[in-house]
Amino acid sequence: MATKAKKTMEAAAASGPQAGDAAPEIELFTDEGTPFKLSSLRGKEVILYFYPKADTPGCTTESCQFRDESKKITRKNAVIVGVSPDTSAAQAKFKTKFSLPFTLLADADHAAAEAYGVWKEKSMYGKKYMGVERTTFLIGADGTIKKVFNKVKPDGHALEVLAEL
Repeated sequence: MATKAKKTMEAAAASGPQAGDAAPEIELFTDEGTPFKLSSLRGKEVILYFYPKADTPGCTTESCQFRDESKKITRKNAVIVGVSPDTSAAQAKFKTKFSLPFTLLADADHAAAEAYGVWKEKSMYGKKYMGVERTTFLIGADGTIKKVFNKVKPDGHALEVLAEL
């Protein structure tokens, strides 16, 4: 029986946190190389979006659309935080190139992606590899996940998230 319970917990962890769950803590470095803790944003709603790689077409579309909606999002007492397995330097370059007005986190060892269940096996041209599955978590001011957007399509996603705030 203990084995069955363990397998169930492992399956839940593999699928990541769901609406109603406490958001797992994130401790990473920002695009500026400074330490960041997700819990420091308590009291605000957080749009935590995971993307595969900075300065690639889909990730640029998604990030720029969040940029374009950022003033509306801020007016709703929410903040945007992007996470990818890039380095702080790559995140800084991406942020500057596209004038992104929000924090980007460097998850080079993909610990945050694993904690949120978005580090998955992917396939391109028949080759399998591990990477981030584009996913957004809307986290309430109390640190509880309000909504999970799975397998996000970049174009139009920022408006979809804004509508949920």
